[in-house]
Amino acid sequence: MKMFRTAAVTAVVVGLTAGSFSAATAAPAPKFLTAKQLPAAPTPWTAGPVQAGTAKEDFCNAKVAPKASSKHRVFRTEADTGAHQTITVLPTEAKAKALVTKLRTSVAGCLARIQRQYPDLEGTTRHHGRIDIEEGAHVYSIDTHDPEVGSTDISLFSIGRDGRTVTVVGWGQMGDLVHAPLKGFQKTTRTAVAKLY
Repeated sequence: MKMFRTAAVTAVVVGLTAGSFSAATAAPAPKFLTAKQLPAAPTPWTAGPVQAGTAKEDFCNAKVAPKASSKHRVFRTEADTGAHQTITVLPTEAKAKALVTKLRTSVAGCLARIQRQYPDLEGTTRHHGRIDIEEGAHVYSIDTHDPEVGSTDISLFSIGRDGRTVTVVGWGQMGDLVHAPLKGFQKTTRTAVAKLY
């Protein structure tokens, strides 16, 4: 369960800097979130470098998006809170739309997959609705409790699209949904999708 907690805490919601995703991509590169655009935390956020591939910290989606056309950024605080963003540029809008569907399905079924590995784990997944920005974004929470060690973890995820570009943002810390900055995360999600281009 410690491994899951570490992933959940570090997990979250990812961004891009200048540079193209591939030599064939003529359009400007989408932009990542900055540390200041994440929900408020007890200690300041630090943004890691933009790296190729998907974020391994994204325990629900790391294997869903194609690594070759994805980049990610991980964010950390000095406290027990972490976040990440992944941006994937697809060849067509149809493929981007299909990826959004796969990612949403992956998040919705993530807790059940974890519970197969940790049968004693208790938890709840919630869909917090659609955000009306570009082609839209959806926000989810996964609230877990491990009765064996007495720990609780809360993770927030969002999946958004602008044309043929998809972004996933994740956020996590110890605690439960009551203590999570849901409104702040929804604002971060809106910013993440809006600033892609």
